[in-house]
Amino acid sequence: MRPISFALAALLAITPAAAEIRTLPGVEDAYKSTAFIADPIPAIDAALTAARQSGKPVLLVMGTGGCHDSAWLANLLATERFAAVRDRYEIVYADIGMPHVRGWGRNPEVPKRFGFKKIKGTPTVAVLDADGTVLNRKAAPKWRDAASRSDDDIYNELMD
Repeated sequence: MRPISFALAALLAITPAAAEIRTLPGVEDAYKSTAFIADPIPAIDAALTAARQSGKPVLLVMGTGGCHDSAWLANLLATERFAAVRDRYEIVYADIGMPHVRGWGRNPEVPKRFGFKKIKGTPTVAVLDADGTVLNRKAAPKWRDAASRSDDDIYNELMD
């Protein structure tokens, strides 16, 4: 019985419930989101078209609403504090599932379209120019810890 207790304790240690529970104003569960689009290709195409007209880059957030880091980021970006971020980018939330977990991926054409051969974690956040060129190739996969980053760090990275 003791090995089971250790295994359960180890599992709980990696879930958001065991970590510090953070909240966001007006959001019932900051670790769940409905922002991620099940069929994201039309929204991505529309954002790229809007980017050509507005001159803004596209912020392509590839993740899923059930991933605590993806959901946290989507919910954080919807807060009043992040209005300047929303004004700076054309934002698309593409549901790619969790392709780093075998069998949990969806819409594999999205990361492939932008040259991501393997998704290491979600969210993967790509900044695109109006032609769809990834401007932050090295930084894009580093967002998979979004829920544990400070709001200031996220804001500063997106506004630099």
